[in-house]
Amino acid sequence: MKRREFIALVGGAAVAWPLGAQAQQPAMPVIGYLSPTSFGLLSERLRGLHQGLKEVGYIVGENVAIEYR
Repeated sequence: MKRREFIALVGGAAVAWPLGAQAQQPAMPVIGYLSPTSFGLLSERLRGLHQGLKEVGYIVGENVAIEYR
C-alpha cells in the first residue's frame, strides 16, 4: 500500500467514524385503541384520552402515536 492510499484510507475512516457512532433515536411509543363501535361515536372518549395523555406529558403525533382499530 502506498503512502497516499494509506493517508486516504485513514482520513476517510476518521471522517466516517463519528457518523457511525451516533446513537439511534428511541422508537416512538404506540398505543393501540380497540373498539367495536365506529370512530365517530367515540369522540368524547377520545377527547378524554388525548387530554389525559397531555396531562402526563404525551402529545399525540409528537412523542406518542395511537393506532385505532
